Parts: sequence; C-alpha cells; structure tokens
Amino acid sequence: MKCFYCDFAAYSGQNKLADRYLGALEAEAALHPAAVPDTLYVGGGTPSELTAAQISALFQRLRRAYPRSRFAESTFEGNPESLDAQKLAALAREGVTRLSIGLQTADDALLPAIGRRHTAAEFTEMFKAARRAGIPALSVDLMFGLPGQTVDSLRATLDHVLALAPEHVSLYGLQVEDRTLFAKRGVEEDSELGREMFDLSMEALAAAGLEQYEISNYARPGHRSAHNINYWTRGEYIGLGASAASYYGGVRSANEDRLKPYLDGIDAGRRILSESEAPEGRDAIGEEALLGLRLVEGFAPSAALRAAFAPEWDALKSRRLARERDGLWMLTREGIFLGNEAFRLFVPPFDREEAPV
Repeated sequence: MKCFYCDFAAYSGQNKLADRYLGALEAEAALHPAAVPDTLYVGGGTPSELTAAQISALFQRLRRAYPRSRFAESTFEGNPESLDAQKLAALAREGVTRLSIGLQTADDALLPAIGRRHTAAEFTEMFKAARRAGIPALSVDLMFGLPGQTVDSLRATLDHVLALAPEHVSLYGLQVEDRTLFAKRGVEEDSELGREMFDLSMEALAAAGLEQYEISNYARPGHRSAHNINYWTRGEYIGLGASAASYYGGVRSANEDRLKPYLDGIDAGRRILSESEAPEGRDAIGEEALLGLRLVEGFAPSAALRAAFAPEWDALKSRRLARERDGLWMLTREGIFLGNEAFRLFVPPFDREEAPV
C-alpha cells in the first residue's frame, strides 16, 4: 500500500521481479560513464522490502559496478514493518553507515490514516534493533501538517523520537501533490497550523542538539548527509533504477518510471528516459539559487547569478525572506518556512512582474 501523501513511483505485487531488478541495476551502471562515487544512497523507495539475501546481493552488485569506490557514506532507507533482525544484520555486514527509518508520526491513530502500516512501538523496536546491529548512524523521517494532526500530537512525536537520540532527523511539512490519494480526497494544507508546528519542531530539535543545516534536515555534529549536500551544491550523481534521476556532464535526466519498460530497456542495453535536459542560460543560473538557498548557512552566489537575478533577490530581501551575510545568500527563518515562494523566482517561466514587492 502506498502512503496517502506519496507521489513517488511505486509498484505493487511485483516482488517476483526483485532479482531481475537487482540485475538491471548492475547492468545500468555500465551504461553510465565510468565513475568512482564517494557516497551511496539506497532509497527513494522502500528497499527494505527486499529479503536479507537480496539486500546482500544488491551491495555485492554495487561493489562490482563500482570496484574503486569505498563509499565513505552509505545510506539505506527502510520502514519499520519491512525491517527485521536479519535485514539489519545484513546492512551492518555490508557496511551501511546510515539507516533512515520512516516514521512520520508516533501517533498510532494517525498512522493508518496516512497509509502507514506500522505502529509507533514497532518503529521503536526497529530503531533499537538497528542500534544493537551496530549501524553507526540512524536518521528518522517525520512530517507535520498531516490531516488530523494536532500540536500536542506533534510534540508527543518529537518527544518520542528525541528520547531515542537519533543522529539525524528529516522533517517535512505536508504538501498535497496532484497524483496522491490525499489530493483525490480533497485534503488541504493548513499553513497557519503548519507554521506553528514548524516553529515547535525547530525549537525542539535545536534543544536536543540537532542543528538545522538544510530546510528539511537536522543533524548532530558530524552527521550531516554528505550525499544530499552534494546534490544541493550541484555536484554530479548517478541514479540507478526505475524513475531514478542523474546529473553529470551538465545534463539532468530521469529514467522511465514504469517498471517493465525500464527492465526491458536495460535488457536491451539502453536507458529508457522520461526526461533529459541540459540547463543553460537563466535556467542554469537559477538552479544555483534554487538548490543553494536550501542550505541554512547559505551559499556564495556567482557573479552571473547576482547579475541575472538582482531584482528577484532584492524583492526577497524586501520581504525579509532572504538576507546576505559575509557574501553568502541565505533564507531567513520566515523564508525557510515560505521557501517555495522564494524558489519560484528562480525557475521558468521567468516573469519579473510576478516578483514579490
């Protein structure tokens, strides 16, 4: 069952294709340029649905595909209901350094209402089991602004999670996307309540020693996600699998998101793409701000960015959504909460008349 807020590619009843899919990942790696990746991220779906043996096979295939890579950071995503002691042992044995566990809320009344198939107690059990397995760093995914969620419910969730002392927390406000069950049900976002929840979360996480380093991510010292920072700073990356995105050689591409066409294409020795583009001009310059402004500590804008988007930047500063400090562009606290209002100024279609004043 797909979570009611999720618009990522998902497939049901396809476990019989898992072994073929693992083989396709290794085969696809050979279709990309030779590379020596520094980090590995297994997720964007729910890879913990694999068996323990398949998890080990996945890492063996990745080591064959990238024999010179040592993966200083290796992240694996999992959900409580599909993890167990054998899978956790396999992850530890295969050198996983970060396990990201999806929880979203510790409110047992809310979990089934958003499409989750586990309880808060099952999450806690898996978190503690991952500690015992020896996985060095644990991250927890949380959400706020969920339908039916209250401030007290969120506070209880934060207390529950922080008592476990995770090294990292990813916190996302609800966004109702068009292709989701929430959209079909007419669920609407409550921005006023969302802001109250956002402020509560920021303060609770900071008090627990988790520093906000990106709009949705908080970490203890030494536990920021190197893989994701590479993305936000416009580093290159290779995505393997159906719907996976890549960026290298100045080209952004995404694989076909339907499972069978993806597999058939790889079997035929070619990637089937749903999109491929080489951003240039204002599109490419705007990307620099679109990604860099997600970093709470800011980024150093290029001369081209300063020149191309001077009116937009001035408009953001006039609304106190952004500021410049020591040559770095960054969002204010208000800008972090209203990030999408800032980001839209740096993506096409570009219309100066829409710039906030």
